[in-house]
Amino acid sequence: MLHVVQSVMLVVILLLPSFSGSAYAASSRLKEILDRGVLRVGTTGDWNPMTIRDPATNFYKGFDIDITTELAKDLGVTVEYVATDWKSLVKGVVTNKYDMTGSASLNMSRAKVAGYSQPYFNLAFVPLIQKLNFKRYRKWSDFNSSSVVISSTKGTLQESLVKEFFPKARHVVVQSPVRDYQQLLANKATAIVTSNIEAAKLTNRFPQLTVARVEGMRRPTPIAMLLPRDDQVWINYINSWIELKKAQGFFDRIAEKWGLVRLDI
Repeated sequence: MLHVVQSVMLVVILLLPSFSGSAYAASSRLKEILDRGVLRVGTTGDWNPMTIRDPATNFYKGFDIDITTELAKDLGVTVEYVATDWKSLVKGVVTNKYDMTGSASLNMSRAKVAGYSQPYFNLAFVPLIQKLNFKRYRKWSDFNSSSVVISSTKGTLQESLVKEFFPKARHVVVQSPVRDYQQLLANKATAIVTSNIEAAKLTNRFPQLTVARVEGMRRPTPIAMLLPRDDQVWINYINSWIELKKAQGFFDRIAEKWGLVRLDI
């Protein structure tokens, strides 16, 4: 009898992971998306060329939009873009306002409360200034002065970076929808720190701006999608999808379409 009881207990123990895994999968965001038929993506619409929103039509375009549209197609669902801003980006994932975000830089403060996908692109940071100041600022250290005003947008990685890079400078933090570069255009800031991605677009759009000719870009940073931290089923699906698309050259093609130069780190 003892032998029979032990055998039954062993079978139950062996089956527990299977039942547990099935229950976990059933409660995953992946199942919710498939049942709903809609993938909800949080996006700011203010990071050219990653995500750009046309205020007249509320239509989104950009690198992120092409990527998440492709993801929705492979899931067999439609995609819905949920407007958010940088300071609320993580909160939207945590509170189930959307299922994932578009591209966000890897940041360990964010990682404390939200999950990340595998990275699929890299960025680095440069100082952006008015062209008329081009000869004045030639080193990173030139900006670390109390006579310099550095602007950043609240909730972005740049908000913390400028305080780290330039502790002696005066820092002006603006709230979305106002952007840091608008402060630079209005001569309310000496400089901003932005990604190699956005700097190329801003200098093309505003000829009076230029990247300061300092030695080297700073803080090479991978970018990835923010996901619910505890939903490993959904994270695994996204990571498998990213790996497949990398192998097929999908991310390279979309980067080329939007004029992005890949930074291999």
